Amino acid sequence: MAKKNEPAPRYPEAQDLEAAVIGALLVESDAWLVVADFLNDDCFHDKRNRAIFAAIFALAVDRQKIDILTVSEKLKALGLFNEAGGLSYILACTSNVHSAANIEAHARILAEKSLRRNMIRVADSMKDAAFDETEDVFVQLDRAEKQLFEVLNGFLAKKVQTMVTLSNLFIEDLKSKSQIPDGLTGVPSGLTSLDRITSGWQNTDLIVLAARPGMGKTAMIVTMAINAAKMGKKIALFSLEMSALQLVSRIYANELELDSACFRKGELTEPEWAKVYREAGRISELPIYIDDSAGLTVLQIAAKARRIKETYGLHEIIIDYMQLVSVPESKGRQSNREQDIGSISRGLKMLAKDLDVPVIALSQLSRAVESRTEKRPMLSDLRESGSIEQDADMVVFLYRPEYYGITVDENGTSTIGTAEVIIAKHRNGDLDTVNTRFSGKHSKFSDLSDDVFAAWPKPFETATAWPSERPPEALPKIPDNSNSISSFENDKPPF
Repeated sequence: MAKKNEPAPRYPEAQDLEAAVIGALLVESDAWLVVADFLNDDCFHDKRNRAIFAAIFALAVDRQKIDILTVSEKLKALGLFNEAGGLSYILACTSNVHSAANIEAHARILAEKSLRRNMIRVADSMKDAAFDETEDVFVQLDRAEKQLFEVLNGFLAKKVQTMVTLSNLFIEDLKSKSQIPDGLTGVPSGLTSLDRITSGWQNTDLIVLAARPGMGKTAMIVTMAINAAKMGKKIALFSLEMSALQLVSRIYANELELDSACFRKGELTEPEWAKVYREAGRISELPIYIDDSAGLTVLQIAAKARRIKETYGLHEIIIDYMQLVSVPESKGRQSNREQDIGSISRGLKMLAKDLDVPVIALSQLSRAVESRTEKRPMLSDLRESGSIEQDADMVVFLYRPEYYGITVDENGTSTIGTAEVIIAKHRNGDLDTVNTRFSGKHSKFSDLSDDVFAAWPKPFETATAWPSERPPEALPKIPDNSNSISSFENDKPPF
């Protein structure tokens, strides 16, 4: 903090370099092409240089020649000639510049100075907001994090890459994929027929899994999380609806093939207790990380996911469900649900790209499904469907005919205990429908044929009765393993 009577610290700037860059742009018109992808008016702190750059930019957009005369005339047309210091200052910028050889290096220094100034502005905004106790502090933190991300993303814009570079990267990626058995290049769902179509959930993809209530959305994500975790994939599961313990109960029901009702009521037979204790250690080692915080925003999910990735590694993010993700309220903003969902879906797509993992987001369907004869979902059934359909790389529906009293299909085949996984949108692949088995009481989806899981871990052996000398209440507690399943339930939002 500056002491009394001391001048306030100056914003980071480099006026000599600003004048040199302006001079280089005026001396060599082709110099603009070197810096056009990252230089902007915010890189100039001196208002004279900012005005001249505005004229240069306007000329470049109109594809007109850039020199002292054309820039002077453009400044006059824009009403900025006097603000730019007049002809004398324009000539002064060019007086010590003989070529544009160093313009890129000089311009990048200006971009870094601009980044520092923007960081200071965000910090000042955060400080002012912190004194305003009429606004929710977490709304202020959300806004501050978003502002910092905007500053960083503006500075780290990707360069244009040549086909030579991209072709080499493509060939190396293709070679790597060719070594993967069965073409499973993404995160597996564990449903063989589905994985054949998708090749696994692909990095940077947003997959929306949608269904009406009672179709088994949670059972599907539990099944997929377990199957992927068994193959060493690390899964972050954000449950905005169910508690972490409820999800763990579903995981145990799925893995042990026990009725989930017995976990809900705590009514287990002695053989079932034996099965639970025998497999608890192995289940607790599954790399599934659960956060059941309610009302998370996309930014909070992103922050927590980054922390999981840094701490444990991360291969897939699952969110249950999209409509429960919060959108921060801010002063002067009127809530619009369709805009909110659009903001959420775009944010989740950006998260998938930033962390280079697939993001699976559950979504509700509108009640329109119930009002028509054909109950199979369509893309138009997505709530606030426009934004979700646009942002998602894949849209997958779940449909169980049995739920609607349809026990046989049009071919006379029984639909009891089955479900359809309908791929309604697939940006990078085929559309298809996969038939699966579904067991609601076990929270489990599986392949229709029994032989396809031959390569997967063997089913659990049938539990034996308790030895008389070891009743259930005498068994030791399962050791706590904080590296396995974590809910972050005591954490503050990780900003």
